Amino acid sequence: MASGRPRVLLTNDDGPPGPDSPYIFGLFKYLTEQLGWDVRVVIPSSQKSWIGKAYQIKDIIRGRFYYPREDGLGETSDSPRPLKEGEVAEWILLDGTPATCANIALHNLYPGEINLLLSGPNYGRNTSAAFALSSGTIGASLSSALSQVRSIALSYGTVKRPTPETYFEPAHVLSARIIQHLWENWDKDQGGLQNGEVDLYSVNIPMIEELLSEEGLPIIWTRIWRNTYHRLFKAHSPGLAEELKRTTSQAGPDSMNTPSSDSEAQENPSPANVGDLVFKFSPDMKDFINLPPSSLPEGSDSWAVEKGWVSVTPLRAGFGEPPAENLFAAGGTIQDRMWKLKL
Repeated sequence: MASGRPRVLLTNDDGPPGPDSPYIFGLFKYLTEQLGWDVRVVIPSSQKSWIGKAYQIKDIIRGRFYYPREDGLGETSDSPRPLKEGEVAEWILLDGTPATCANIALHNLYPGEINLLLSGPNYGRNTSAAFALSSGTIGASLSSALSQVRSIALSYGTVKRPTPETYFEPAHVLSARIIQHLWENWDKDQGGLQNGEVDLYSVNIPMIEELLSEEGLPIIWTRIWRNTYHRLFKAHSPGLAEELKRTTSQAGPDSMNTPSSDSEAQENPSPANVGDLVFKFSPDMKDFINLPPSSLPEGSDSWAVEKGWVSVTPLRAGFGEPPAENLFAAGGTIQDRMWKLKL
């Protein structure tokens, strides 16, 4: 059981506060002002959803200082400076991915100072394998876990559009309670990377009216729903390329509230015409969200969120491996695993 307050690194994949990143400032204020936690913030300088745990290894990562104000907006500076009236903190923006922000913060900016990484709150859920494997929010937590730092990925699932702002503060309060409980009662995992502990947790909170109720939302331990996805892009004529750049939403997976321009989309283009086409990220979400709980595996993260419950999923920072008992027989030797086939 951990004692004392954690020293927190807060990052995200939605970037600095704004329409596509509506939650990070409110959670930061709650953690620092209400709980008195020491929170450092290092986030991407722009939206980086759906990028997973990528590192853009040929990029030169440049940073700027960011000074959020009480009104939720902020000002950037190339060099550190004293806070102006109305500013609440000094954050750092990096021109990199969420995983890059986590690694640079842990090893270059605050080496040895951080013992808990929080990634989020994501604008949109990160339930199911299809979302989790693509999530920059979870990607930052994986990056941190691989550096042997306790990590929590936090996501707010969009249900009502636009999400009423009255839901924000109750979600932050609930998140803080969950984070504090996990910090003080971190679970064991013999396969964990640090001291036999769970590597990271993924927490998904549905943004629904029941957040305002006295009872609040039920919280349940879950497993990831192993699902699949199909087409993620639509083809368009070259003449629409610039328009598509302007209309593409930058929000999380279930928060894309800007309708795509489908009037000239080509659903089944001929292979001969592919060279003349433009493709826009426009995933079909009907098989991922707003599904009846009865159609989902009971006890899964997606099942819980569709029921209006908070999902907490312990994860390992590694690829899952099937049991494959025929290949890894109990009591077998290394020689038993050697291939007998000559290639």
